[in-house]
Amino acid sequence: MNEQAGRLWVVATPIGNLDDLSARAAEVLRGAALIAAEDTRHSGPLLARVGSRAQAVALHEHNEREQVARLVEGLRRGGDVALISDAGTPLISDPGFRLVRAAREAGIEVSPVPGPCAAIAALSVAGLPSDRFVFEGFLAAKAAARRERLGELVADTRTLIFYESSHRIVAMLDDVASVFGAERHVVVARELTKVFETVLSGSAVEILRRLHADANQQRGEFVVLVAGAGGEDADATLAEGRRVFALLCEELPPARAARMAAAITGAPRKQLYATSSG
Repeated sequence: MNEQAGRLWVVATPIGNLDDLSARAAEVLRGAALIAAEDTRHSGPLLARVGSRAQAVALHEHNEREQVARLVEGLRRGGDVALISDAGTPLISDPGFRLVRAAREAGIEVSPVPGPCAAIAALSVAGLPSDRFVFEGFLAAKAAARRERLGELVADTRTLIFYESSHRIVAMLDDVASVFGAERHVVVARELTKVFETVLSGSAVEILRRLHADANQQRGEFVVLVAGAGGEDADATLAEGRRVFALLCEELPPARAARMAAAITGAPRKQLYATSSG
């Protein structure tokens, strides 16, 4: 550990309500020499609110590789750097992991300042099992790739958490209803901690009806939670997948047969393919 170096602070910021910023986070933002922000224009009002006079530099997916060396050098010289995203906890569907990795490899101490995270906030109010869950982030923008990934998750028994944008929320939920079944339980948390916060809960088809009936429910930022498959549902899906896989293997190579069987039945492709070597 480089004892002369500064510290990299990974600071969670509000996802909507600015009062959710912790006192410790405000103190770190005031004391940092540099603030690595996803969008310096977006973060400006928050930094002004806490009285931070630190220089803010942009760190986003398009420049992260180039900025990391500069930021690590600043840390080596003894200045603290605070890493923040536009909202919530950095690195959760946001840039930053290359900086964290480089700092740790350089022997620089990295410390979290915990706080808001949209995925966890949504899970806490969803009324779905929270003992086991998986965060999937944003699905692919293209429909075919999106449905393929959902098909790989249809038999997962954990609560599934996704992020989605306003211009794809209806299409994404259409795919959820199609792949998981119209009756699979879904929770859509919109604009959490903001003025127009809503949390809708019901079957996939019920949620779609509510969004179609009220265009306002299609606006904002979304966390979509999908109930995991019940044990019997998962077993039945896998059994059907194996049956289809066996039939396809009579005409196709195992890898292609597994891919097609997964797309047809929703059974996990890797488990189907493992059957060919089991």
